[in-house]
Amino acid sequence: MSITEFKMPKMGESISEATIISWLKNVGDFVEAEETLLEVATDKVDSDVPSPVSGVITEIRFQKDDVVEVGTVLALIDESQKSKVISQKSENSSIENKSVSPNAVEVPQPKTDNRKLTTNPNAFISPLIISIAQKENLSIEELQTIPGSGTDGRLQKSDVFNYLKNRKYPLKSIPQPTTHNLQSTTFPKPKINFVEGKDRIVEMDRMRKMIADHMVYSKQTSPHVTSYIEVDVTNLVNWRNENKEKFQEKHNEKLTFTPVFVQAVAKAIVDFPMINVSVDEKNIIVHNDVNIGMATALPSGNLIVPVVKNANEKDLVALAKDVNSLAEASRNNKLKPEQIQGSTFTISNVGTFGSLMGTPIINQPEVAILALGIIKKRPEVITTEKGDEIAIRSMMYLSLSFDHRVVDGFLGGSFLRKVGDYLEQFDSNTTI
Repeated sequence: MSITEFKMPKMGESISEATIISWLKNVGDFVEAEETLLEVATDKVDSDVPSPVSGVITEIRFQKDDVVEVGTVLALIDESQKSKVISQKSENSSIENKSVSPNAVEVPQPKTDNRKLTTNPNAFISPLIISIAQKENLSIEELQTIPGSGTDGRLQKSDVFNYLKNRKYPLKSIPQPTTHNLQSTTFPKPKINFVEGKDRIVEMDRMRKMIADHMVYSKQTSPHVTSYIEVDVTNLVNWRNENKEKFQEKHNEKLTFTPVFVQAVAKAIVDFPMINVSVDEKNIIVHNDVNIGMATALPSGNLIVPVVKNANEKDLVALAKDVNSLAEASRNNKLKPEQIQGSTFTISNVGTFGSLMGTPIINQPEVAILALGIIKKRPEVITTEKGDEIAIRSMMYLSLSFDHRVVDGFLGGSFLRKVGDYLEQFDSNTTI
């Protein structure tokens, strides 16, 4: 009997695990080689995983919502039954609703684990579980409330991940005052008034839950500070208006403002590398690569952040191609896992929706995010050789939210001003 181990494939660079969304086949089903066998999720990207061989599925080891490491055996496929199944299909092709042949091979059904989940405060907690708990701000007391599915109620990695799916990121424990005269400061959850027949309940989808958790976690992790500047982008706007058709004809790409924004941010990061960092407890990780994430709205209303890799090493044409390709893949749900990994700084073009400015939330584990407001024409006082004059200029606001643990006002303000300078001083003679 030829049994093939179907393993969780590597989904992209730096991705070590994935969550099972659904199986498209059951135990006993025949699957063709390259036929989609299951759907998995990594971060915010869903992917179809094909079967490497043709055969009958004899065992499925993980179920929906299980988090599985890359290289772990997901299922067993019996290739030796391929010819029998194909032969049987051929014999029964002209007969509908016919019962299964008594000669058909019986496939063993998956064993059901009937162990009862029990909470055991005295159960052994492994170093792996403790490591996960530290990363997720889980206290030992909270760990001990999680039902363990292992032997004698032992806590497994999957138990912790299942628990975390329905747990909001809490603030780290703060010592409570011991004075009995002090009243509790816990604020009760406000009641939500629901009018039957008028109001309706919409359950969050998986991506929206992840976004919600990530945003709450970011606000609780990083002390946010936001700075603003106003920039005159008249030269940039005029240059784009003059060259967008030529750019389309020459490179078969749309020329939007986004690649110019990415270029300006990448240049400013090179000037101020301490804005391109992450915080690891008491250490600051300074990233050498300049990978710019672009907050992108999806047709579903959700948000995703594809990444322009090594943006500081690319010219405007290459950046335009990357930006357009990532935006198109986002709209069509065709992003690959590696295309949303590894960002070191994020931009959010809130002006796309008509917003004058924004106060964006930092995309963890980064330490800053830039929002770009709408470009509007208005009268401004400018200084010329003849003195001060009033002219119609294209103006926009930039707002930088930064993590005050490691980015102070001087660094944040200087970086923001440098981005503004690169946009205001855009060379109108730039060739395409």
